[in-house]
Amino acid sequence: MTPELIGLLGIAALLVLLAIGVPIGVGLAGVGLLGLAVLISPEAAVIKGGVIAFETVMKYELGVLPLFLLMAHLCFAAGASRDFFDVAARFVGHRRGGLALASIAGCAGFGAISGSSLATVATVGSAALPEMRRANYQPGFAAGALAAGGTLGSLIPPSGALIVFGIIAEQSIGKLFAAAIIPGLSQALFYMVAIGIMCYFRPALGPKSARVGWRDRLTGLGRIIDILLLVVFVIGGLMIGWFTPTEAASVGVVAALGLCVLRGAFNRRAIGDAVASTLRTAGMIYVVIIGAILFASFISVTGIADVMSQWVRDMHASPVLAIVFMALLLLLLGSFLDGLALMLLTTPIFLPIAVELGYSPIWFGIFLTRAMEIGFVHPPLGLNVYVIQGIAKDIPLGAIFRGIVPFLVADFFHLALIIAVPALTLWLPSVTGG
Repeated sequence: MTPELIGLLGIAALLVLLAIGVPIGVGLAGVGLLGLAVLISPEAAVIKGGVIAFETVMKYELGVLPLFLLMAHLCFAAGASRDFFDVAARFVGHRRGGLALASIAGCAGFGAISGSSLATVATVGSAALPEMRRANYQPGFAAGALAAGGTLGSLIPPSGALIVFGIIAEQSIGKLFAAAIIPGLSQALFYMVAIGIMCYFRPALGPKSARVGWRDRLTGLGRIIDILLLVVFVIGGLMIGWFTPTEAASVGVVAALGLCVLRGAFNRRAIGDAVASTLRTAGMIYVVIIGAILFASFISVTGIADVMSQWVRDMHASPVLAIVFMALLLLLLGSFLDGLALMLLTTPIFLPIAVELGYSPIWFGIFLTRAMEIGFVHPPLGLNVYVIQGIAKDIPLGAIFRGIVPFLVADFFHLALIIAVPALTLWLPSVTGG
């Protein structure tokens, strides 16, 4: 049996394990260790697994992950969960679809704190969906806007997905964060344009709300100015080189503690809950990263990536056509794999091919994350849809998926734009130095 065939069997086994509900980290580590045992030897595989686990846990760069998670949980404790939506609603709620526009803006703002799609859709959705329903928004449209907007949490820095990609692909997290800003903002803009078009032709989808005076608008803006300053200082300092990623995350934690003090949320219970939530999430992600590196080592030994790169060269296909094929495959896999599993499964295979085609690894990280985000909303998995349905159990899943369709169209156009214009992703890292 050739190494390439063993590699293909390993990938198939991993897909089966994930489909039956085996945790991502366990599946990746199990397939990686078993594959290495077959290809080299059981003793060497065990030694390799121990070395990878030790080196991963001791890696200084990995400290950025729990620190950014702790910053996010401290911001939650400080009461920043619904402020972004409330402020946006005061500014644009009086327009057609204004509360839907506010939900997109709220998701973008909250995504800059949480770094997670599911956390973003759950938090903003719990605040925004009741408001939209009270304003007589069509339920499927309102739920679809929130499910789509939640995906912004996976791309807008500090993105947990980009941190994980940077670690397993050995790329600069600072450059990845810088590269994600323009695609993240343009993604939010595409969603807002979709809302504007839908509400122009079908005003009943999102009726106008009462106009709020400028005094109330500015009062609301004052409630989020401290959070905005924190995000701009941490992410901006990272981009222009004031901090390394780990230093930026550390500064963010200290600033978030100060925020808790200023907002009167600094107490033993709040801090304890934030630390406990951070440890649970970080521990899970550490296991996933160790498993991903083991799986990547197995894939490297099989030589599958080299074979696929040669296959692409032999086809004499243009780089754009090859990337489009990758995007279609990622969207197909995203139908039954969750985002993190999709990223960890495909990065060891597709990244070498993309580099061989002349694409930057930084660009590929944004492209992969963007494709992964679409999987959060398209059927049958669509985890964001199920989160929204959990908030509003009376809205049928079918109605939410129908409400998602216009946003999926916007997603496909946006992904095509990222593929066609790589400078959209690479310009900002080039001028900031990452």
